[in-house]
Amino acid sequence: MTTLEPFQLNNTRKAKQEIVFFNRVPKVGSQTLMELLRRLSIRNEYGFHQDRVQRVETIRLSPEDQAALSALISSYEPPAVYIKHVCFTNVSNFGLPEPIYINLVRDPIERVISWYYYVRAPWYYVERKLAFPDIPLPDPKWLKKDFEQCVLSGDRECKYLTGEIREGIGDHRRQSMFFCGHHAECLPFNTDGALERAKLAVEQHYAVLPPYPLGEDEINRYNPINKNSFKPPVSEDVKDIVRRNFTKEIEFYEFCKQRLHKQYVALKLPEKP
Repeated sequence: MTTLEPFQLNNTRKAKQEIVFFNRVPKVGSQTLMELLRRLSIRNEYGFHQDRVQRVETIRLSPEDQAALSALISSYEPPAVYIKHVCFTNVSNFGLPEPIYINLVRDPIERVISWYYYVRAPWYYVERKLAFPDIPLPDPKWLKKDFEQCVLSGDRECKYLTGEIREGIGDHRRQSMFFCGHHAECLPFNTDGALERAKLAVEQHYAVLPPYPLGEDEINRYNPINKNSFKPPVSEDVKDIVRRNFTKEIEFYEFCKQRLHKQYVALKLPEKP
């Protein structure tokens, strides 16, 4: 029987600079973790840096922009954290030292429902209008569109077609894209090529834990950010319909959970009474 050892599963040891790169997936609790990291940066005296709010958020970057992002990350004085919504960017490909990559994942069906209602929430457009006053408001019919009806009616927005490619603002239907990277193979929705690239990035680059651990006291007394009270419940029947087209996303999520379990077992932590 193979013995699991923490060092075999912990990619933190591969890091060549004490900079945490949190390329955060939307709607997985990343805003809450970001705020916790900000607070801990004060207590633990490390640099906290995040990307500015953008008019158009692009998660896939050209090679030139990947190089510029890698240089920016490496320019910060360590120890530090840098946070941005962006696909996995291999900093070492540009001749720069490897940072510590961290991220979060969430059940893909719950996440896509959360995203659907997040971009329709009133406070979301208030924030967008304050930041960019000239942005037009969306069609009220689109804002009021119900997720269940969107799925059941075969609405284009809620079909989630295998092999489909979406560009523009960014493909937020799936979290695997944030691990797959910027390669063209990552673009088609729910495909084997994108799935395998995402798994490989997790195995080779993502850490067990950041070197600035979150204390239980901070977690227990801090409420989630961006919790959407406007999100109605969605039936399991509708969720099952969506699951049929999210097979690779579900496989990726289960892969991440299994890897985390292996890491936990390897640590050989004593059981709590």
